[in-house]
Amino acid sequence: YVKSKVEGLGIQAEDEAEQELYGALVQASVGRDTEAIDRLFVSFQLLQDLTGEDIYVNRYKRLALFAMLWMQTRFRSAYDYAMERKDSVTPEFLAGLCGESTQPWDTEQQEEMRAYLKDHPVRVEFLDGDLVFDIQITLTKGERTAKVRIANYHTNIVRMERNGEILLDLPVEADDESGLTDRTLLSMADIYDFAQTVEIADVKELLDRQIQCNMAISREGLTHSYGANIGQVIRASSPAGDPIAKAKSAAAAGSDARMGGCEMPVIINSGSGNQGMTASVPVIVYGRETGAGEEKIYRALVLSNLITIHQKTRIGRLSAYCGAVSAGAAAGAGIAYLDGGDYEVITHTVVNALAIISGMICDGAKASCAGKIAAAIDAGVLGYRMYQNGQQFYGGDGILSHGVEKTLDNVGRLGKIGMRSTDKEILQIMLQT
Repeated sequence: YVKSKVEGLGIQAEDEAEQELYGALVQASVGRDTEAIDRLFVSFQLLQDLTGEDIYVNRYKRLALFAMLWMQTRFRSAYDYAMERKDSVTPEFLAGLCGESTQPWDTEQQEEMRAYLKDHPVRVEFLDGDLVFDIQITLTKGERTAKVRIANYHTNIVRMERNGEILLDLPVEADDESGLTDRTLLSMADIYDFAQTVEIADVKELLDRQIQCNMAISREGLTHSYGANIGQVIRASSPAGDPIAKAKSAAAAGSDARMGGCEMPVIINSGSGNQGMTASVPVIVYGRETGAGEEKIYRALVLSNLITIHQKTRIGRLSAYCGAVSAGAAAGAGIAYLDGGDYEVITHTVVNALAIISGMICDGAKASCAGKIAAAIDAGVLGYRMYQNGQQFYGGDGILSHGVEKTLDNVGRLGKIGMRSTDKEILQIMLQT
């Protein structure tokens, strides 16, 4: 496909190596996304049309230009580096961009770990206690032992022992939320106002990283096989021009890749990569597909991210309540905002979505998370479409109360308190299977 595009521009590759380089640049950026490939070649053609010069004649110049166009969207940091050091942009520099991604663990180390696990079995047992998050690890080598306990959150080491000697022993309280940012000031009304008025320059750097990283792993999931390939299934079974289907499949594909072992970085939300992708990718894709301006997309991302955080603050760090539900409802609000929805539309979208899908369980990080993300986004969009068509759920319908903040309180209670016993049952089921 790439070869036909190159030939369609009248470019005569000098050798097979040049043709392979075009293909490698495409594969290293957007993979097999034909729409993205088409846009690249249209831009390539426009540059020649605008300059009035035959920029394709010189082999090095055409390859350099082609690479720089891809880098603008896929490898922004490399593009910025090249722009600051134009003299360093050599054929070798560009060719190096087409290599395999650098992984934090090389293949030899991975094989060593697999061999180690075969010879040194790990036993996992259920720990029944009052804490939602409590991990106690014991390692042995001969007669020597080492013990570590982590409680309440992942970096909170509360006890360490070595050969029976206690090196650290800190008190532990159930539901200890120390170390968390105080988010009591958040409300749906203030979040909406902030999204409307924030200076984009104040949030642009953070959001650019979220866009770059989360869209990159989404493309990885859409172009390679991971897990159950939920994103690809949605894309293949949906109308080609449906922006909602594209938004949903893109988010699910990111989770396919992340849950399937892809080591590309993700910008998280509320401590979760899946929530970070769910809150951002559908909003980005829908905004681009519907022609929303860059500023509008930034503001929609601010809204979606903060609404996710606002919901999760009540639920707590860890729960058997699937975090994708919160992020999917927030993504629906972000999509509504992109369509011009006001505060009333936003709040009703969230409430409707939570009425539909609250209660979906978290049973660990695995392939089905991508399907849950798709379902959560579906609920978010349905909640929006309901209000668009004059329909809504009301206070008193199940766990809903009058007013969005009271409903969020109810959901927080469900996730934090009501699902404690559910969490224990899930863990025991997982250890038995």
